[in-house]
Amino acid sequence: MAELTEFDKVKLLNIARETIQSFLNTGSQIQIDPSRLPLSLVEKGASFVTLTKSGALRGCIGSLQAFQPLYLDVQERAIQAATQDFRFHPVTAPELENLVIEISVLTPSQALEYTDPEDLIRKLRPGIDGVTIGFDGSRATFLPQVWEELSDPKSFLGHLCQKMGYNSNLWKEKHLSVETYQVIHFQENQ
Repeated sequence: MAELTEFDKVKLLNIARETIQSFLNTGSQIQIDPSRLPLSLVEKGASFVTLTKSGALRGCIGSLQAFQPLYLDVQERAIQAATQDFRFHPVTAPELENLVIEISVLTPSQALEYTDPEDLIRKLRPGIDGVTIGFDGSRATFLPQVWEELSDPKSFLGHLCQKMGYNSNLWKEKHLSVETYQVIHFQENQ
């Protein structure tokens, strides 16, 4: 993952907002000329776009694998966060001005090998790592920012198991596939 300058961050936030605005007003995604962007935004990247309203989550969608240019990934995740997060009704055009956009750019995921539940707890790095768990074809992830609300590793893993659709003790009862990653995250000024 390339380092992002303050200019890059502001540019990505503007791209996300303009993309959502265009999609809500016209139903189409704005076209961006990649030759006019810094190289760091044209390189492949994985991102999450989070929308909040008065501090409450309003939508969050992301990708864990870098498979397309970062600016394009941000565009697609922004539209999805605004219109396809199943937990919320789609964002409306008038509502957009009251939303704060946050972007998380992910490093590549690394497998986390562990021997038993206690070893897993010891190897987690609260506040640093995003965590993806997998079991029997299902996967779920929490960005590193989730540690701010779920600072206890046992509670963090329990909630992550529930997000995946299982009971909160699954991580104690079964051996899960676990991957970690880090993020560069930034948001609009509130």
